[in-house]
Amino acid sequence: MTISAEDLEFDRQSIWHPYTNLKQPSPVFAVESAEGVRLKLASGETLVDGMSSWWSAIHGYNHPRLNLAIESQLKRMSHVMFGGITHQPAIALSKKLVELTAAPLQKVFLADSGSVSVEVALKMALQYWYSKGQPHKNKFLTIRNGYHGDTFGAMSVCDPENGMHTMFAGVLPQHIFVPAPECKTDQEFTEESILEFTNAIAENQHQIAAVILEPIVQGAGGMRVYCAEYLRRVRALCDEYNVLLILDEIATGFGRTGTLFAYEQAQICPDILCLGKALTGGYLSLAATLTTAKVADAISEFGAGNLMHGPTFMANPLACAVACESIELLLADNWRAKVASIEQQMIDELTPFEQLSSVAAVRVKGAIGVIELNQPVNMHRAQPRLVELGVWIRPFGKLLYIMPPFVISSEDLRQLTRAMGILAEEIAAGA
Repeated sequence: MTISAEDLEFDRQSIWHPYTNLKQPSPVFAVESAEGVRLKLASGETLVDGMSSWWSAIHGYNHPRLNLAIESQLKRMSHVMFGGITHQPAIALSKKLVELTAAPLQKVFLADSGSVSVEVALKMALQYWYSKGQPHKNKFLTIRNGYHGDTFGAMSVCDPENGMHTMFAGVLPQHIFVPAPECKTDQEFTEESILEFTNAIAENQHQIAAVILEPIVQGAGGMRVYCAEYLRRVRALCDEYNVLLILDEIATGFGRTGTLFAYEQAQICPDILCLGKALTGGYLSLAATLTTAKVADAISEFGAGNLMHGPTFMANPLACAVACESIELLLADNWRAKVASIEQQMIDELTPFEQLSSVAAVRVKGAIGVIELNQPVNMHRAQPRLVELGVWIRPFGKLLYIMPPFVISSEDLRQLTRAMGILAEEIAAGA
């Protein structure tokens, strides 16, 4: 269906896009179709996609196997309530998730978005301690620069000052924050690296239900990378002080950081794990919260034993079916080598831009490449310029970053890194 000028004007006047101002809307570009790693605009341009539709379309677009999974399931049923009913796609997906994740993670809640999976994780932790007769353990400890979603519980554990939700501070539950780790490698780790976290968990152990972190890479809170040793020490401190550990792998899961799940790099297991984004290969919204028998049994043995959450579209059959196929596609592909190749190419092609006066830092981890600028990006200028350069990259704050599909070619990836460099050079020149 063609998008008309009238349609675009209606969009500009009436439709809120993520984090936008209707009075001063950022430029929007109408997409007509998508294939592989390319977006075709209604205006005729074709762009190499560096965002994987916010980190989810790891196989690219319009993949025949994923299309077929949706089409086949559609002929059986598109949706059915999950209350009192089950279906094969949900069972098959849950089995796969249990098989792929750390052995203690045996219980699965299929949510309908990443934010909801975080809400469920927080509820699990609170219900666990309530069931254990310790309702006073109702606070969460986390690190700054974190992002866990836009719903109220999730917002309460996002960075309260540097995050996107400062205006809600007065109505959000108040939790405990410590500085984000600065150690980028295990060699950089010292006892000082974990000191403030250690002090916070020791002083507040009797009221902390759980620690919640994005392992190894903090996403929308700053695209920051930290070392595995910090995560190992967090796990040990949670055990020492009888606190649960929630890991939010919504952005990092399914190979993005170079291992299937980022926590594997620290050789630990969380008590609760949140997954989403790439779970369905970017086709439909779906997420999962996994936990251990220890947590599930405690919740189940108290009172009615019900976990108090149940979204209408929980375990949607279409989403579960395509998620199963996406996981099969990932595992059958040489994804680890592809991610390693993407990582090395981004290191080679982005690192030279550290010399620019406009650039504060360059970071690469797995299939994540970041140029952090000294000043926030002017989106009204930067977005059209990136489109002129033939790429779809969506900067935010001071960050120019890409998380491309794993199927991207070296030529297409070079177009992305080149565009990032050109924009950084133009900003340095005052353009």
